[in-house]
Amino acid sequence: MHMRYFFLHILQELACNLTKEIVLKSPLVSSPMDTVSESEMAIAMALCGGIGIIHHNCTLEFQAAEVLKVKKYKHGFIRDPIVLSPDHMVRDVFAVKKARGFCGVPITDSGKLGGKLMGIVTQRDIDFLEGNLTESLSQIMTTELVTAHQDVKLSDANNIMEKSKKGKLPIVNDKNELVALIARTDLKKARSYPNAAKDANKQLLVGAALGTRENDKERLSALVAAGVDVIVLDSSQGNSTYQIDMIKYVKTKYPKLQVIAGNVVTKLQAKNLIDAGADGLRVGMGSGSICITQEVMAVGRAQATAVYNVAKYAQERGIPVIADGGIQSVGHILKALSLGASAVMMGSMLAGTTEAPGEYYFSEGVRLKKYRGMGSLEAMQRRDSSTSGSINLSSTGTSAMQRYYHSETDRIMVAQGVSGSIVDKGSVLKFLPYLDTGIRHGCQDMGVRSLSALRKGVQNGEIRFEKRTSSAQIEGGVHGLYSYEKRLF
Repeated sequence: MHMRYFFLHILQELACNLTKEIVLKSPLVSSPMDTVSESEMAIAMALCGGIGIIHHNCTLEFQAAEVLKVKKYKHGFIRDPIVLSPDHMVRDVFAVKKARGFCGVPITDSGKLGGKLMGIVTQRDIDFLEGNLTESLSQIMTTELVTAHQDVKLSDANNIMEKSKKGKLPIVNDKNELVALIARTDLKKARSYPNAAKDANKQLLVGAALGTRENDKERLSALVAAGVDVIVLDSSQGNSTYQIDMIKYVKTKYPKLQVIAGNVVTKLQAKNLIDAGADGLRVGMGSGSICITQEVMAVGRAQATAVYNVAKYAQERGIPVIADGGIQSVGHILKALSLGASAVMMGSMLAGTTEAPGEYYFSEGVRLKKYRGMGSLEAMQRRDSSTSGSINLSSTGTSAMQRYYHSETDRIMVAQGVSGSIVDKGSVLKFLPYLDTGIRHGCQDMGVRSLSALRKGVQNGEIRFEKRTSSAQIEGGVHGLYSYEKRLF
């Protein structure tokens, strides 16, 4: 019995098709929401075998830059470090420490990455300077530096830091311009990611959301130039002439670029998008924790029913589907995969993690992060990005508006989502391995060695779904205890 357990646990294969051409090593996808997926989340998702979809509720320049960060990522190298200039003051370093939790800051002549390296400021340099906040960094920075060339390998950089006993190692090019930074703390935490999802050039896979309006064609060009691997057409109801025309445009101009269309919940919707050239489908309408489409619009479908019916048809056409919405646990992931989904897209499951956009805040002693639906008024009325500056809005409005067929000139907007908060979950780099392991154990308990075998088992009747009474549901959960603590990982 124990041997069988060990044998199955090792052999479970979680590889899945995201699209007709893209294969992931884990069936986990982050949702293109502005409180879930930017470059940090996308990097973490890809390192763990899944993929992140960068949201488009921002300027095209910002979105393309986020895609580029993922494609240029090299594990252990900080590609966008905080940088100051010699003219900055001690108080600026204290501000960085308060906001980011560290104060090892490289100093360049321009105060930006790519400037000529002048020095570095560390904790030792600002000790006892709380009373002299206006002193310039040129007076206190360390100028005798240990650096490494941009071609250095991570293992060699590690050796340099060990010998020099430095906490930070600036990475420079032939002109002594700062191109990256390595931190000792990151090297101590660093571990290999053998299941990372990578392209043919050994770069991490990344996707990006795209609207279906005429001005989104310019955004598409910028994303392709940045190296995006897959485009997700982001519409609350994908079966529209807008999306069909955009699919045809993308496949004509960039034939090799993979396109995921949606959202859909019926076979007819799926058929129209597949006929137009979609390489994958996103299934779900109104089932997300922050979505109120079913309540407000009386439109949508039960998620399990939608996934089962669309996946059954899409499989006949050779198109993978992504179950998008309603995922709250490992059990939900297994159900979605059993019903025919090739992968699952998660929003609230990943919100509140360290890698999710936004700052933590405290409410009644609980550490929280904001989480909102892209159909919420707050998302649709967004006018700026904390990292990209002002967004120039045309009469078409924000991307969140366009997703729900609103424009800047609409006098009345109907919200299809809400804003809320999520409790701090810690790093997604710890959370995703928990999900992966949970999926493996679930497959093991059902006696299957791969996700394709799981779907096949449901189709041929070897694995069956059963209705459970309310009593069965109660006994299947925690019960009969006065109090308990539920820790999942």
